[in-house]
Amino acid sequence: MVDGGDNIVEVSWESVSSILQVGGTVIGSARCKEFRTREGRLKAAFNLIQRGITNLCVIGGDGSLTGANLFREEWSGLLEELAQSGKIEEEAVKKYVYLNIVGMVGSIDNDFCGTDMTIGTDSALHRIIEVVDAIMTTAQSHQRTFVLEVMGRHCGYLALVSALACGADWVFIPEYPPEEGWEDQMCVKLSENRARKKRLNIIIVAEGAIDSHNKPITSEKVKDLVVQQLGFDTRVTILGHVQRGGTPSAFDRILASRMGVEAVLALLEATPDTPACVVSLSGNQAVRLPLMECVQMVSSGRRASLHLFINYNKVSFENNLNTYKLLSHRKPDTELPKVIRVGITEGHNMFAVIDGFEGFANGQIKEISWRDVGGWTGQGGSLLGTKRTLPAKYLEKIADQMRTNNINALMVIGGFEAYESCLQLAEARARFEEFCIPICVLPATISNNVPGTDLSIGADTALNAIVETCDRIKQSASGTKRRVFIIETMGGYCGYLANMGGLAAGADAAYIFEEKFDIRELQANVEHLTEKMKTSIQRGLVLRNENSNENYTTDFIYQLYSEEGKGVFDCRKNVLGHMQQGGAPSPFDRNFGTKVSAKAVQWISKKLRETYRRGKVFANTEDSVCLLGMRRRNLIFQPVVELKDQADFVHRIPKEQWWLKLRPLMKILAKYKTSYDVSDSGQLEHVARHSPKEAETGAI
Repeated sequence: MVDGGDNIVEVSWESVSSILQVGGTVIGSARCKEFRTREGRLKAAFNLIQRGITNLCVIGGDGSLTGANLFREEWSGLLEELAQSGKIEEEAVKKYVYLNIVGMVGSIDNDFCGTDMTIGTDSALHRIIEVVDAIMTTAQSHQRTFVLEVMGRHCGYLALVSALACGADWVFIPEYPPEEGWEDQMCVKLSENRARKKRLNIIIVAEGAIDSHNKPITSEKVKDLVVQQLGFDTRVTILGHVQRGGTPSAFDRILASRMGVEAVLALLEATPDTPACVVSLSGNQAVRLPLMECVQMVSSGRRASLHLFINYNKVSFENNLNTYKLLSHRKPDTELPKVIRVGITEGHNMFAVIDGFEGFANGQIKEISWRDVGGWTGQGGSLLGTKRTLPAKYLEKIADQMRTNNINALMVIGGFEAYESCLQLAEARARFEEFCIPICVLPATISNNVPGTDLSIGADTALNAIVETCDRIKQSASGTKRRVFIIETMGGYCGYLANMGGLAAGADAAYIFEEKFDIRELQANVEHLTEKMKTSIQRGLVLRNENSNENYTTDFIYQLYSEEGKGVFDCRKNVLGHMQQGGAPSPFDRNFGTKVSAKAVQWISKKLRETYRRGKVFANTEDSVCLLGMRRRNLIFQPVVELKDQADFVHRIPKEQWWLKLRPLMKILAKYKTSYDVSDSGQLEHVARHSPKEAETGAI
């Protein structure tokens, strides 16, 4: 912007085609010293006026956004100075008197106040977890300790979430300096883990980690300590700029698209009195916040106290930190019975039921210990086994097993069937007193079709599998002129995977059950794609949910596109099938699953205390059988009975689904003329200063 010339170019639709799957930034990025001077900003203002630009979308961290806000504050003065020097006319000063600025936060550190996730953070976590998973196999083989250094000079988000996602033995972050004597505490923990036959240790260090005296804690220092005190074979791996590269994750692609739309809407709606804003993510909702409030919060947090930075920055960080403390610091076996991770801190005996309610009825129940669940976070699928059998026909046998094993609470993990199962248990309380206990449902399904929650554990992993496959399929046609791919996704009757996969992979259309379509729409889509193929794009992508329509099957759509596209493009089809259900869990799913599980166990503990009377637990109120779901900005417990009206039991989907609002966005990006729902947009909010107690109320 300061240099002008060819560095400022008008872009067309084709200029940004096929960049969704490209990492980094295609327009380049630089720290500009000249822009920090008034002379530099004067040049930038002149270059913008020459092209009639008065709306800026600034993508970057707090440095870029602070500079942009200063640029806006000085704008009128800069124009007057340019007019006085004769570089622009007085008419131009009047015509371009206002400069509107909207910020989008692009930073892998996730260190900007006011947003739960910055663009790029999730992709960086993917790179870290890929490396950690690879290292864990060699560490397991050779019985080694690995010290991994990740980025984060001022913010330990990457280190903390990576530690949660891989079950690290220890983590060092700037916001939470270890207490005096941490050296001995860490070594004791590492040696205890080895004594319990654990063949590897993982220690994660943020590059800005410090001790309680503000002295740096480096990866080399940690390695030397382990070698000297324990004699363990220890290696250091510094990930460095590996974290900044690679293909963007599905989450980042969708986040960037949503934030980009919100930024454009904010600029279109801006008035001279509108303050510069930054587009942020709060839970699952796009919001606008005053830019300078966010920047000042980050700066004041860094200057005043690192602990202030945690509280002011985001409640989700403190939730992550508290969850890590719960899972990492084991209490002695003499204090508590053998129980698993979060349950151990609450004093429960934990049992695992094999093969769902059918296994429950058959007595496939075993007590599990802390050691039994080691390494589970990095493994896909369900290690306990799962079946879609509902409990209705086994109620008596299940009640007998609960009585025999003295089970006082249930945590049920699964999809729509898990929700329906707990509904049946709640309705059977009148006949079986054994079911009068706290029961919590954790939604876990790739289909993301559970009522009462915006997201389910596993859906992000499946989405990344779909997007990665779509990228490869499109790349396979790079040497072929004009080809369209028809891809079938899973999801039952829920179109979440097809819709969001289409948005993240840059699809031209996505056919889903929730949005009815007929032969006329199919024909219009084919004609639209044919026109695009003639003028610009070389590859097309069409996704179809497996149950979107019983007559318009994947084969039918493939044959239709093949016939109608003759002479312009050829067609290929691919049914992704069960590959969507496999693979290692994504960082988001590992973190999300860990946090909701911890929250569920704490809720169960609270309910047990509330309902314990005369030597037994008796809970028969509606709010003692709940589903823990993410709704917009918060994690909330909702009675399963109250969710009945929100569920379509025939098709096993919620009646209302938030992601349907994003349907027009995919069509707009595929060059269709349509309107975008702006009902959630437009209101400028303020940054809230969170208290520690607020971390307990459910913000994710």
